Amino acid sequence: MNVSLSVWLLTVLALCVLVGADFFIGRKPHDVSVREAGVWTVVWVVLACLFGLGLLLFGGGKPTGEFFAGYITEKSLSVDNLFVFVLIMGKFAVPSQYQQRVLMVGVIMALVLRAGFIAAGAAIISAFSWVFYLFGAFLIWTAWKLVQDARKGGHEEEYEENKLLKTVERRFGVADRYHGTKLWIVENGKRVMTPMLVVMLAIGSTDVLFALDSIPAIYGLTQDPYIVFTANAFALMGLRQLYFLIGGLLKKLVHLSYGLSIILGFIGVKLVLHALHESGVHVPEISIPFSLGFIVLVLTVTTLTSLRAARRQEEAAEVERAA
Repeated sequence: MNVSLSVWLLTVLALCVLVGADFFIGRKPHDVSVREAGVWTVVWVVLACLFGLGLLLFGGGKPTGEFFAGYITEKSLSVDNLFVFVLIMGKFAVPSQYQQRVLMVGVIMALVLRAGFIAAGAAIISAFSWVFYLFGAFLIWTAWKLVQDARKGGHEEEYEENKLLKTVERRFGVADRYHGTKLWIVENGKRVMTPMLVVMLAIGSTDVLFALDSIPAIYGLTQDPYIVFTANAFALMGLRQLYFLIGGLLKKLVHLSYGLSIILGFIGVKLVLHALHESGVHVPEISIPFSLGFIVLVLTVTTLTSLRAARRQEEAAEVERAA
């Protein structure tokens, strides 16, 4: 798509308005009910669908297909991220009424930082076409690593703070308890961070690490920076509500990592084929309609098998208790 600067600015402005409205509505700390989370999850999904229809009207079928394929992929990867968010919330013992504020600010930070990743990716791709080989190989390796982590029960491990977070904590110091939604307080004459700010930084920095596989994945579906950015934005902005909506269901999605590994491996192969095609090698390329259908199919099968396996585990546990 040939997107003008004015369209870019209008898009960013519209997204800022949506984020501002979301922040204003949820500004008061409170426990988020399933009903509230469900309503707002539907709102964000509808907005993404309306944006996709707008692309269809003004850009045609190709960018629309790329957007929905990218959006579904990013949304699926973000669901996997929620496992880690649950661990972070537990690690820092975040009070339930403050969790939505933590997620909101953390996701905004991640969105801003991801914009930098997207811009860097676009610049690298335009300058070096061979980078598709690296992206493809990285995604295939990531897919294999996901399978290995799933076999080891990787989501059951405790969250470990990264080096950057530990450095920031040592530099500024951290208060021993939460002080409402305050990010900084004065303690013993020294300005220190509150645990609220630390957990926000943890959420934001962790999501940036997840971007290392999600950004190459979406560039495997589209090389249009505008579509890459908007698909990421819509996938991330509904993440907070999704956390509260399916928080109790996450443990039941036992096969999600396997499904995501198949999708990442598929996109990795797609990237390698595209790189070979760009190098003049006559190889078949995987179309966007096929990619979209494949991604939806894998996620559907993964969800159904996960729920079936979770139900069997529950039934087995009931039999054990009865015995």
